[in-house]
Amino acid sequence: MTYRVAVFGIWSLLASLSLATVSEASDLPDPADRAAFPTPGATAVLLGRDLFFDPILSGNRNIACGTCHHPDLGSGDGVSLSLGEGGRGLGPARTRASKNPPARLARNAPPLFNLGAAEFTALTHDGRVTTRETERFGIAVPDAFLLERPVSPLAAQALLTIVGADEMAGHPGENIIADAVAQGRIAGYDGAWQKIAERVWDIPDYRRRFEWLIGPDEPLHITHIAAVLADFVTYEFRATDSPFDAFLAGQDEALSNAQIRGMALFYGKAGCAGCHSGTFQTDHDFHAIGLPQIGPGKGHGANGNSDIGLGAITGDPGDAYKFRTPSLRNVALTAPYGHNGAYRDLAAMIRHHADPGAGLAQYPGLSAAYLPDVGADEAGLEGALSDEDEMLNIYAAATLPRTPLTDMEITALVDFLDALTDPVSRAGRLGVPDAVPSGLPVAGLPGDS
Repeated sequence: MTYRVAVFGIWSLLASLSLATVSEASDLPDPADRAAFPTPGATAVLLGRDLFFDPILSGNRNIACGTCHHPDLGSGDGVSLSLGEGGRGLGPARTRASKNPPARLARNAPPLFNLGAAEFTALTHDGRVTTRETERFGIAVPDAFLLERPVSPLAAQALLTIVGADEMAGHPGENIIADAVAQGRIAGYDGAWQKIAERVWDIPDYRRRFEWLIGPDEPLHITHIAAVLADFVTYEFRATDSPFDAFLAGQDEALSNAQIRGMALFYGKAGCAGCHSGTFQTDHDFHAIGLPQIGPGKGHGANGNSDIGLGAITGDPGDAYKFRTPSLRNVALTAPYGHNGAYRDLAAMIRHHADPGAGLAQYPGLSAAYLPDVGADEAGLEGALSDEDEMLNIYAAATLPRTPLTDMEITALVDFLDALTDPVSRAGRLGVPDAVPSGLPVAGLPGDS
């Protein structure tokens, strides 16, 4: 008993010292506020939910948004690099279908938590969707995806995903949507977006509900579909009620002593808040952190196995290997970590941040990531890791300072990051519907394509 009391006293003292350190090192953010989000109507949210889990939006009718962004898997799919169009199943159990074998996607499926908040103006790992006053409708997107009407950044991101060949559209010769995408016909009367909208309009239940939402005389446009998808994501994946928020609102007992110590490190010595700042623990900026490249890459570099992130969007060599700072809300639920899921373990990801050079030099390979066997040869997943020039380029671009941390400090940081979990959003507010109007198998339920 004496020993336990002594230990408790030591931790209480450490917690008190930690709080003092926090106040000296950095101001804590305000707690998350629901007012930071738009308030979508119930009709739009429920309509968006059905479309989110309905394979009808995909070219081959075999994959949905919810396949790679599932509530039960932290709004992602639980693996380092997704198996996209042509796969079968969900998350770690997803495998290659007998026909149309899927390509391993180049990047990790990004979490969707809080992306509906007004402050999220740069989306995707490389920022190819971002608000910019000088662009059409105030949103910058790749040239091939000319926006036809005003949309939110979150809706614009959805527009790009549904016409991605490996994500949802499929490949030339498989369906008319994939053919249109391959021919560069995205927008316009005969474009892929219009063909998707017509397909949805032909389903009586979707037509009836959209007529109620937009009016009986308004033809369905792809932006109407993207808007309700964004409304659903905004509602379903809002994460604003974590223990950390309760602590910031004055409930001192909301955090354990270990979490308080981790908080002091996060906002102090460890320097995490230098990039993971603000209410949602992101500066919405882009940084090169020396993350090892696994997977097929984006076709960049001399050997085509590289991914230079923001640099490929801006064309500025100074932006090479920079990726968007992710929000850390619900981060304990969203493994694997990094733009390509290079680390399956949160402590390992923190350890890399503490010493990027050592992390890059000592990276053990695919064993550190999570790439379940799909029963087929996937040669080339470690191509960049064996490319000395590429590894040197990644190292040279890294700007994250070295901040040595002990194992105890890393454990404390993990404890604090766990306090950023909103228990309500752990499984989603609405979850997966039992059926969708198309009659196709619902993504994430038994019988999923």
